[in-house]
Amino acid sequence: MKLTQDHRDTLDQVLKWRRDVRHFRREPIAPEVLARLRQRMDCAPSVGNARPWRVLQVDSPAHRASVIASFEACNAAAAAAYTGTAQKDYLALKLAGLREAPVHLAIFTDGAVPEGRGLGRQTMPETLAYSTVMAIHTLWLAARAENIGVGWVSILDPVAIADILEVPRDWRLTGYLCLGYAQEPSDTPLLHETGWQTNTATRWRVV
Repeated sequence: MKLTQDHRDTLDQVLKWRRDVRHFRREPIAPEVLARLRQRMDCAPSVGNARPWRVLQVDSPAHRASVIASFEACNAAAAAAYTGTAQKDYLALKLAGLREAPVHLAIFTDGAVPEGRGLGRQTMPETLAYSTVMAIHTLWLAARAENIGVGWVSILDPVAIADILEVPRDWRLTGYLCLGYAQEPSDTPLLHETGWQTNTATRWRVV
């Protein structure tokens, strides 16, 4: 299949509107939409075709409450690292949509995955986790194409989350995602809107 300018224009729009969403409506996501997202995630590349990502949809109220408690403890500790105006600015940021988002996905990397038989990761074993990040990005773009927002919650204790969800010892948390329909869709990153920081251009040079 030869792609056209229409395809490139569509991709540009999806990339432009792929934003880290923190303000969600409580409207549920239909099961068939989640099924499509899962299928598109299957298209993600991975080192040696290892496909090490393991996705847990966290629906249990008890599990969610424990995840929120982990976030709040970690967020308080992070805030303590700032002082003065910087701390005030940090506390003003909404860094998670854990209470409102209808879907929570805990995505782990299986460090003992047998698939791929070790191909491509002997000198860079971290490429297993990179592969999971590629799968997350694929999911993120697919969600945006369904008009669904995604928020990546990184202010969590990964060991605590693994314990809460009782996953195998070889699994490592790579990303905890909130999915849902944004309260106010925007193509401007939240951290730009709040004045925290604007983007810098990609550093790219020829050597």
